[in-house]
Amino acid sequence: MMDVIVVGSGPTGLMLAGELRLHGVRVLVLDKEAEPTKQSRAQGLHARSVEVMDQRGLLERFLPLGKKFTVGGFFAGLGTAWPERLDTAHSYVLAIPQEVTERLLAEHATEVGVEIRRGCELVGLSQDEDGVTVELAETGTGAGAGGAGGGRTRLRARYVVGCDGGRSTVRKLLGVGFPGEPSRVETLLGVMEAAASPETVAATVAEVRKTQLRFGAMPMGDGLYRVVVPAEGVAEDRTVAPDLEEFRQQLRAHAGTDFGVHSPRWLSRFGDATRLAERYRVDRVLLAGDAAHIHPPTGGQGLNLGVQDAFNLGWKLAAEINGWAPAGLLDSYHAERHPVAAEVLDNTRAQIQLMSTEPGPRAVRRLLAELMDIEEVNHHLIEKITAIAVRYDFGAGHELLGRRMRDIGLKRGRLYGQMHAGRGLLLDQTGRLSIEGWADRVDHVVDVSEELDVPAVLLRPDGHVAWAGDDQQELLDRLPTWFGAPAG
Repeated sequence: MMDVIVVGSGPTGLMLAGELRLHGVRVLVLDKEAEPTKQSRAQGLHARSVEVMDQRGLLERFLPLGKKFTVGGFFAGLGTAWPERLDTAHSYVLAIPQEVTERLLAEHATEVGVEIRRGCELVGLSQDEDGVTVELAETGTGAGAGGAGGGRTRLRARYVVGCDGGRSTVRKLLGVGFPGEPSRVETLLGVMEAAASPETVAATVAEVRKTQLRFGAMPMGDGLYRVVVPAEGVAEDRTVAPDLEEFRQQLRAHAGTDFGVHSPRWLSRFGDATRLAERYRVDRVLLAGDAAHIHPPTGGQGLNLGVQDAFNLGWKLAAEINGWAPAGLLDSYHAERHPVAAEVLDNTRAQIQLMSTEPGPRAVRRLLAELMDIEEVNHHLIEKITAIAVRYDFGAGHELLGRRMRDIGLKRGRLYGQMHAGRGLLLDQTGRLSIEGWADRVDHVVDVSEELDVPAVLLRPDGHVAWAGDDQQELLDRLPTWFGAPAG
């Protein structure tokens, strides 16, 4: 029996699988597609996701394949300047296609011992007090496809995590409610070539975007463009991809020209539906990423939100499997991440309204544009988009409590360089503290930093501050909350 079956090999599932393997958990990732997708809907990593990769020693894989951007406009296309003094050592957006992100995470997962099986679709799920049984149907000829000759196969695991997207089969089989609002507007998205000159495309896009912000044609090199254009209406079945003629018609409707688009690489559509799962956990089955929440892609938050779900869940689920999790630790995944997703749904709802062509929303947009010239407003909204403002409720205490700790310089290196193993960490500037009894779960780093004005901080494996101070008894009182009873 496997420890964990992860359903879905997108960024959320692959990140989660890698996190679990850091703790020796046996993980199997299943995906119904025979091959990785070539579509790159998401185009970048925000600051918090960059921090996540840095904390696990993965960032050096991403940086050479991405491009750093420090430009405004991530909140509904508003704001002309990247805010100063963001509380992060990675104050930029790393532009990198989703296809590349998935490939890099899959490479990492495979290196640490994750098994990935493709071409097998989840069609059944049941659980009991000892584990979860999943039923699979073969859907392709990919390596490791479940079952032979199109048959069914059953697998057993202690836990299952659904990372299988907005139409999640896991969520549906669990019967978890997915309340929210259906799509009211739809947008076409695709990559294709254009016969028009780059100058013509750029000038036309600039003119159209004065009134229609859901329009764009971003050059990708070699004559390719990433084209975004409002659809005529909301499709009855959004699983059916649009054809090139639909793009041409909508480009002509909004721009007066179709730019001579041809030779599409891929075409898709997305809506502005916002939905949030009522529960992220039902006994031994959990949800993460788009399986738990969907929202418009405004602000580029979707992939990032899923990766951060996985980062929160991985060490907690591993602790449960390895037998040292304190009571309530696994349930804290829902308690911490559900409100974060609710806030993202709210800010994307607001952004969609601000991008409307109606007179009322346009008036509000003009007002907000003035407010975003105020540094504090710009700073506040970009902190929301990049998720560096997230603070979990750990109760009363130091102002750092519940916040994630940014990377800081130490006398002997940097903080994030000490976190690659995915364990807790006590950064002790006094040299007088002890974690005896928890050394198998928490690293004790005695070092100093000019950037930290508190004697010591205890960090969870996800980098959030669990305690700050210099009192040994307070530390001993706090350690069991997140790291269970002392060994021995």
